[in-house]
Amino acid sequence: MLNKPINATQLSFLQPGLKEQLSNKHPLYILADVINWNMFEESFKKHYRENFGRPAKPIRLMVSLLMLKHIRNLSDESVVEQWSENAYYQYFSGEQTFTAKAPCEASELVHFRNRIGAEGVELILKESIRINGKGGKENKASIDTTVQEKNITYPTDSKLHGKIIKKCVGIAGKAGIELRQSYTRTLKKLGVDQRFRNHPKNGAKARKADKKVKTIAGRLVRELQRKLPAENYKTDLELFDRVLRQKRQDKNKVYSLHEPELVCISKCKEHKKYEFGSKVSITVTQKSGVIIGAINIPGNDYDGHTLDAALEQQQRLTGHKLKEAFVDRGYRGRKEVLGTTIHTPKTFSSKLTDYQKAKLKEGFTKRAAIEPKIGHLKADHRLSRNFYKGVKGDNINVMLAAAAMNFKRMINIWKDKLLALFISLTRILSQILKSPDITMPNYLLTF
Repeated sequence: MLNKPINATQLSFLQPGLKEQLSNKHPLYILADVINWNMFEESFKKHYRENFGRPAKPIRLMVSLLMLKHIRNLSDESVVEQWSENAYYQYFSGEQTFTAKAPCEASELVHFRNRIGAEGVELILKESIRINGKGGKENKASIDTTVQEKNITYPTDSKLHGKIIKKCVGIAGKAGIELRQSYTRTLKKLGVDQRFRNHPKNGAKARKADKKVKTIAGRLVRELQRKLPAENYKTDLELFDRVLRQKRQDKNKVYSLHEPELVCISKCKEHKKYEFGSKVSITVTQKSGVIIGAINIPGNDYDGHTLDAALEQQQRLTGHKLKEAFVDRGYRGRKEVLGTTIHTPKTFSSKLTDYQKAKLKEGFTKRAAIEPKIGHLKADHRLSRNFYKGVKGDNINVMLAAAAMNFKRMINIWKDKLLALFISLTRILSQILKSPDITMPNYLLTF
């Protein structure tokens, strides 16, 4: 059930609100007044039932917490904790007076993300593009792909087989099934044999232990399939069986039991050869650097096949078509997509004029700016490691990271304007103090 909004007249006239106490030049103060919060209220109220259940937290509060989390690169727990300590966070969330307690439980952010889904988060990205003004309406953009890694350990067959054993024992305990053997002491001995496998004398022993662990895992899976009813834990047991049957050269392998959708993507770099996660496409305007598209691409498709989804989202968010898009050689083969001309680096045709060649060179030079943009998305806005679950979490994480970077761009612009204003005022004041025609009080001359 939606909570009733607080009326300003209900506040004590003796207690000044946050609007009067805080500086109206602070970037978060300005951002709070620029964002169209009513749009979120109208769009998300369909996810709540009227006059049913406990009153929910205000929609503006939950949306603002998601924004602050990715703007400041915080976890759910940290952003909730810092909210009770930061008055600007509270004003940004729509509070009128300072509150010294946490706004909600950290788990409520999880429920809210799942409630609004990827469509709701896309509205946040759309609003972040809108407040950047003309920067999101340019006709030229750069497009590139990267990988957002999932929060999993480095996958190996022995790790997966060990997790299957633990999960099978857990399922048997929940279902009240007595296994023939739990293999607790056996697995402990095999774990000792699996250690130090890189030593020349321990390689054969480790491989033998790996084979034994796989045999035990298969034995437990088959025992549960015999003893459990047909529909109970069917999906889990099929996943376990798939992991046990997969081989080294198979395609569409399972690398994680709790994230079976992730894929292995070759990075082709010495320091990290493979990344385990999902591919994302980022679209950035060339002149201003506003992110006008950020979409998760399931699977491990060739980069050129991601252009349709990327440009479709860009047109949906900005309401206009790009004239030109500059990409790297990974997109070669695509020349035009949804009315947008695709430029890939190659030898210039002799039919082009010098002016056209110069424009293309300029576009490819500016395209390189998307690389540090992706680096900041990963380092500063939580794109490097995705902690959200499932494909829905992949879609949500990349769009929240892109929206946070657009908000951060405007915050930095407002900071620069404030700094420039402060410097100009300081120069004017220094000229006044040095002027011989003006006599200043003694207490001002001491500064």
